Amino acid sequence: MKKVVASLLFIGLFITGCIVSNAPVTGRTQLILINADQEKTLGLSEADSILKNATVSSDKVLTNKIVNIGNRIVAASDDAKQYKWDFYLLEDKSVNAFALPGGKVFFYTGILQFMESDDEIAAVMGHEIAHVLAHHGAERMSQQMLSDAGAQILSSALKIPTEYQSLYSTAYGIASNVGVILPFSRKHESEADTIGIYLMYKAGFNPNDAVKFWQKMADTSKNSTPEFLSTHPSDERRIKDISAYIKTLK
Repeated sequence: MKKVVASLLFIGLFITGCIVSNAPVTGRTQLILINADQEKTLGLSEADSILKNATVSSDKVLTNKIVNIGNRIVAASDDAKQYKWDFYLLEDKSVNAFALPGGKVFFYTGILQFMESDDEIAAVMGHEIAHVLAHHGAERMSQQMLSDAGAQILSSALKIPTEYQSLYSTAYGIASNVGVILPFSRKHESEADTIGIYLMYKAGFNPNDAVKFWQKMADTSKNSTPEFLSTHPSDERRIKDISAYIKTLK
C-alpha cells in the first residue's frame, strides 16, 4: 500500500509541475511535464553530440538553400521567435531529416535526391519545424514518464510477486508502447504534417508539392510494418490527410 501511495505522490508532483498548453495551428491540448528551459537544454546537448560525430556538408549552394528555406518558414510563425534556429546539411546517404528541441534542424543529403523543388524541401522543413513548435519531444517524454509511473502503481496494486515484477514491467512496457506511445507518435507525425503544410503555405511555398514528395516516398518505400506498430502514419493515409488539409487553405 505504501508503494501505491508513494507512486501516487510521485505522479502528483509531476502533475503539479506540468504545463497545459495548446499546439499551434491545430489547437490540440497538451500535457507537458518538462519546462521550456529543460527541453531546450536537452535539444542543444544532443545537437552538439550529433555535430561532433557527423560530417557537415561543404556544399555551400545546397547548404544556403536549406538555410534560406528554413528561415522563410520560421519567419512565417510567431511561435518560432522563442528559439534561435540553426539549419544543418549533413553528408549522409540516409533518406532522413529531423529536428531537436530548441530549434536545431538537420537534413541529410540523401533525402535531397528525392526533392525536385524548393517547395518539396519546404514540405519536409515545415514538418520538422512543426515538431519543435508543438513541443512533441517534451510531450513524448512526458508520456513515457507517466507510463513508467503507471507501471509502478499497477504492479503494487495487483500485488504481483517480486519474482514476476520484472517480467510484468516488461509486458506493461510492450502494452503501453503499442497502445499509447506509438499511437501518440503517429498523432505527432500527423499533427506535424498539418502544422508544416500551414507554415509552408504561409511562407509562400506551394503545399501541393508536399503531396508530390510523399507520393515519391510511398513509391520508394520498402517498409511493410503495419501502421498500428509504426510511429508514422501509412503513406496512403498521410497523402490523403495532407491533400484534404490543403483544400481547406484555398
